[in-house]
Amino acid sequence: MGLTAGIVGLPNVGKSTLFNAITKAGALAENYPFATIDPNVGVVEVPDERLMKLSELVNPKKTTPTIFEFTDIAGIVKGASKGEGLGNKFLSHIREVDAIIHVVRAFDDEDVTHVDGEIDPISNMETINTELILADLEVIEKRLPKIEKKAKLKVDKDNVREYELLLKIKDNLEQDSPIRALNFDKNQKALIKHFNFLTEKPVLYVANIIEDEIADYSDNTYVRQIKDFADNEQSDVVVISAKIEAELSELDDDEKADFLNDLGVEEPGLHKLIKKSYALLGLETFFTAGPKEVRAWTFKSGSKAPACAGIIHTDFEKGFIRAQTIPFDDYIKYGSEKKAKEAGVARLEGKDYIVKDGDVMLFRFNV
Repeated sequence: MGLTAGIVGLPNVGKSTLFNAITKAGALAENYPFATIDPNVGVVEVPDERLMKLSELVNPKKTTPTIFEFTDIAGIVKGASKGEGLGNKFLSHIREVDAIIHVVRAFDDEDVTHVDGEIDPISNMETINTELILADLEVIEKRLPKIEKKAKLKVDKDNVREYELLLKIKDNLEQDSPIRALNFDKNQKALIKHFNFLTEKPVLYVANIIEDEIADYSDNTYVRQIKDFADNEQSDVVVISAKIEAELSELDDDEKADFLNDLGVEEPGLHKLIKKSYALLGLETFFTAGPKEVRAWTFKSGSKAPACAGIIHTDFEKGFIRAQTIPFDDYIKYGSEKKAKEAGVARLEGKDYIVKDGDVMLFRFNV
């Protein structure tokens, strides 16, 4: 799919520790600002119990999960939109991702320095949001004078629509509200798509807590502040301990299970983060299942069968005839493709079929 989520935050909030845990890519994680200068990109498997269940039934030679891409972006500081720190470079890296994973420090530790000298989640979140808002305002303020004359003379309908829409967005940004808070129709989205606005991107907040609170963080005031802030802009929050996740990433499956059991948690925080990041971009999964391979594939929610066929191979989309589709629950219920067919739950769908999350598919094509 080529969709990526960028991990952002102030320096020393745990971004690179989190990234290392996700990808085991060894991104530099040092206790000083700007340790991460160039973006680090890593690919991670999307945890999905359904894939394992299919694999157990089919017993293929190979089982392949679907993947998701994270980019570790260096710490942003106040004034980044004006070039402070390494601001311009960092903002350009954010512009290249599709969603923002905003890591916020939710713990006290005198041994880990803080760029502002104190822990204040709301101030930290506002600092980054403000810099992204200022960057978007700069884009708009450069564009408006170029189309203002034509828009006011009404000589070009597209210019008029764009001008009016940008004024609306500008007013919203000047009230410290991100663009994603606005509702756009399909035509409006098309008008502003090429601007690639930073505050239009969906955001998931990550509250990074200390290890001792992983089983119960209900008394963590910082987490409550982060959740209240996110609720106000209709964003979601994942609570994790980046340090614990980094330790888990070094263990094998059995050791992981024991460690999680000792901690009193059922699932690694990273699994929640990956799943929510996946959902944040409107991504879903379909499966292919055969003796050679059982595989999960990522697709954009609302995609039709030919487009999903094209994810496997472009020839599949070009020569698409139809798709055999078995809902995941039915496949598991009947235990095999053959028995699902005999039960009448295997359907043949055409070009207009909208693929559903969990569909087990076999594409028929002719090139």
